[in-house]
Amino acid sequence: MASEPDTTEVRAQHRFDQGALERYLSQHLSGFPQQQNEALEIKQYSSGQSNPTFYLKKGSRTYVLKKKPHGPLLPGAHRIDREYRVQKALLATGFPVPEPLLYCSDTSVIGTEFYVMQHVQGRIFRDITLSEVSPVERSALYVALMETLAQLHSFNMNSLGLQSYGKGAGYCRRQVSGWKRQYKAAAHTDIPAMNELAEWLMNHLPSNDNEDKITHGDFRLENIIFHPRETRVVAVLDWELSTVGHPLADFAYAASFLFTPRSLKHVSFKNVRNVAGIPSFEELCMVYSRSRGISHALPDLNFFRALACFKLASISQGVYARYLIGNSSAESSVEFGEMVKPLAEVGLQFTKKTFVPTDTQCGSTGEGFQQSKEGMEMLQKVKEFMKKYVFPAEKEMAEYYVRNKNSPDVWKKPAVLERLKEKAKEEGLWNLFLPAVSGIGQLDYALIAEETGKCFFAPEVFNCHAPDTGNMEVLHLYGTEEQKKQWLEPLLDGKISSCFCMTEPDVASSDAANMQCSLQRDGDICIINGKKWWSSGAGNPNCKFAIVMAKDKNTSGSRYKQHSMIIVPMDTPGLKIVRPLSVFGYMDYFHGGHFEVHFNNVCVPASNLILGEGRGFEIAQGRLGPGRIHHCMRSIGAAEIALKILCERAAQRVTFGKKLYHHEVVAHWIAECRIAIEQARLLTLKGASKIDSLGNKAARKEVAMIKVVVPRVVVKVIDCAIQVCGGAGFSEDFPLAHMFAHIRSLRVADGPDEVHLSAIARQELIEQAKQLNAHL
Repeated sequence: MASEPDTTEVRAQHRFDQGALERYLSQHLSGFPQQQNEALEIKQYSSGQSNPTFYLKKGSRTYVLKKKPHGPLLPGAHRIDREYRVQKALLATGFPVPEPLLYCSDTSVIGTEFYVMQHVQGRIFRDITLSEVSPVERSALYVALMETLAQLHSFNMNSLGLQSYGKGAGYCRRQVSGWKRQYKAAAHTDIPAMNELAEWLMNHLPSNDNEDKITHGDFRLENIIFHPRETRVVAVLDWELSTVGHPLADFAYAASFLFTPRSLKHVSFKNVRNVAGIPSFEELCMVYSRSRGISHALPDLNFFRALACFKLASISQGVYARYLIGNSSAESSVEFGEMVKPLAEVGLQFTKKTFVPTDTQCGSTGEGFQQSKEGMEMLQKVKEFMKKYVFPAEKEMAEYYVRNKNSPDVWKKPAVLERLKEKAKEEGLWNLFLPAVSGIGQLDYALIAEETGKCFFAPEVFNCHAPDTGNMEVLHLYGTEEQKKQWLEPLLDGKISSCFCMTEPDVASSDAANMQCSLQRDGDICIINGKKWWSSGAGNPNCKFAIVMAKDKNTSGSRYKQHSMIIVPMDTPGLKIVRPLSVFGYMDYFHGGHFEVHFNNVCVPASNLILGEGRGFEIAQGRLGPGRIHHCMRSIGAAEIALKILCERAAQRVTFGKKLYHHEVVAHWIAECRIAIEQARLLTLKGASKIDSLGNKAARKEVAMIKVVVPRVVVKVIDCAIQVCGGAGFSEDFPLAHMFAHIRSLRVADGPDEVHLSAIARQELIEQAKQLNAHL
């Protein structure tokens, strides 16, 4: 018999007539194998504290059987007929449950009622710390858990056909009195904390004790089957306690692993504090409320958290009572007697607290800048999407580029990226950078950009990647209706990509007025001649056009009115992609590389001019403000990843008899990196907030300052991380070397530090002079 995980031989107190079961299934279960030469093989699942559960196998067919325990039972408990009924109803909606196949109320077959269901392949985690998976997957699994619970609570009872499933209003009152009754019936000793907690709960029932949602009653990690490889739920198990009631009772119970006593040693109550990747209670609130489409200000949370503790304590008492009389289904039942008092005491702590829901915190970023409610919700959705889909795809993305390193396919986009983009579009996480499309401002998007900066391909997943974002902003702000229809709309839809041609190899491009690539107007045609390089994205096979900055050949205008921006399709005759350029040896295949591009008598319609002749610098200033905010916040996201790597390495490695972080110099690096990141973020958010309130021009000084500060800070953080990682920091085992190459280039890209420093000094002197004159 193939080994089924977490099973044993059928334990003595749960044995039954296996022959009688096989004869019954042969007659009543459709599709059950009829071969006489193969016996029905049965194993008992070692987990489960309530209804004994068994793995059945005959031939190639496998099933799961659940039955009532033998012997005396608590009143109203072990209603497996309800499990069968609710699973039938939910299966019809597409909700993930095993298909219920057969219910038997005839106790003469195996001694108790039972039902048989589909055997679902997948992963069941008994350890709530999810120690066998990475922090990224750990987080994604818990997000999937909460999204599934929210889906359950979104069903209309009438549509499920379960109108008579519950008892109507008064659910919370019934829960308190019911668990109190069960505790009293099973109690082996008096525990004052249980009595006090029951009294408080009865005196503080929620005012809206009339919710009519389907509740699972025992929704926790070990009752979930996850897909064998993906972070999604394929089946929810153990519906014995399901009913119609208040969904927040289910939510608080599902999240109770975050606030149960640290002293409990049973696997169900492991200490998860400081386990990387496990969401906080507040984060679970956000995931749940967002998935249900309700306010983040979940009411009466302390009541429901206290109720969860009372329920867990009562269940623990019941498990221990069944152990004492010899009919508990699990081998670890003896441990539950010690859990009752600590759980009750934690419940009492919630009677003395005031929980402040996320929604009441006014959307503050914590630094004095006000997020909109829409921005907060969008940021939370992006974080959840990153945890669930983006971070788990990093390995597949990296493997694609390693596999195709010497193939022309290396310039193409991996299929997994296209799948992620479609998923993001479906969830409304698309073109978030553009206020006219997303409905959020620069401050709101800045925090989203930071999140996407934590993964090298995340910006493109949301169609928020350079240089397309800058080109889309240019076309949105300055393009004609014809230009928008032909080029902006497919960019916004993610159907094409683009590049931006400005820097030149033959002049010092830090002074943008030096550019010599020429544009000559000849009636309705513009002729372009010259060389450009560092044209990012030009190697992408899907790159369909470039926006080119060129100097008007026949103009006599002032120095900053001699240049124009013009749209040039990449297949225009005379446009030649000459060579890719590496950044510290990295080709940046994913971003479409950085190319030298030559224009030899390239002719395009004059209607491709953006805004008009001589308006290039005007457009550039409008383009670079928001773009620099996005670059800087993505860089801060990268700094957070680098600091995380630094801290993890410092905690793992030992030199000269102590952990690296115990060396004062390393501890100081950690502190200084955190200080610098916080300072850089504050300044960037100030710039974003100023753009939102006063416009790009008013924020010019702040934008110039962050363009200097942020790359310097992030390069320093990455450098510290490399130093702590030693030789590994320079290798491809860590992302640090690639991150260093990219961030270091930002001290030159979009203007070198020295140009920005001069601009900042000039503005500061003007402002000081104005103040001095006013004072005089």
